[in-house]
Amino acid sequence: MATLPNPLPKLASDPSGRSLGLQLPPGRLIDTTDEGVWHEPLLWHAEQSASSGNWTALGGTAGRAGLVPVLVDLGGSQGGPSEWELMPAAVSYPGDHDAEEILAEYWEECAADGEEWPGLAAPGTLTADPDARAAQIADTLAEQGPSWFGSPHVALVPARRSADVPAAVGWSGPANHEHDVARLCAVLRSWEDRFGIRVVGLGFDVLAVSVAAPPGTLAEAEPIAAEHFAFCPDNVLQGPGTLEAYAQQLVGEPTWTFWWD
Repeated sequence: MATLPNPLPKLASDPSGRSLGLQLPPGRLIDTTDEGVWHEPLLWHAEQSASSGNWTALGGTAGRAGLVPVLVDLGGSQGGPSEWELMPAAVSYPGDHDAEEILAEYWEECAADGEEWPGLAAPGTLTADPDARAAQIADTLAEQGPSWFGSPHVALVPARRSADVPAAVGWSGPANHEHDVARLCAVLRSWEDRFGIRVVGLGFDVLAVSVAAPPGTLAEAEPIAAEHFAFCPDNVLQGPGTLEAYAQQLVGEPTWTFWWD
């Protein structure tokens, strides 16, 4: 795998990002990990909390610079990314993993005895452009006030695609379920391809994705619910309690959120 160039170091001497074709507000580079200072910045985030339109304003030009937008929560009880114990040294490459194999493995660990892995859900039908849906959901998260995210701030991450953002920063939010977040990113890549998802928000242990091809019926939602259960058992076990009840919540839903206890 070729190393992805990281444009973030340029922001140390060019905070506005003009050399990258950007017009950034005041922000901060994050290079703090669980093992100390990383050899290069892992992400940049704005100092001010996000507002409607921020994502759209940065997204297109950031992509041309090799950066992917995401909202990061600085208002949680665990603080912002500099306090999250990021673990980039522990992360492999998402492309080295197979999404179905990973989900089947998780299913065997978490499902009741005798429940067979149902396999991957069929691809959905796009109801919106994936990037436009991501901008819409980002605006919603920025506008709705404290919910999953206490204080979302726009961030930029050097990554090949949105699904790789958690791995690119060494996110440790799901550590109680999976220590190598790249394996979860392999699943996110599959969801990108099948459901048009984009990673729009990261908190200390919370992940939010926009969904451009949500299930339109309960029958379509049920196999997706099984994938979600394997991916993040707490969504079901500490939520509605059953896969059927959880699947009902997914019908037509343009945002999927995940929380690992």
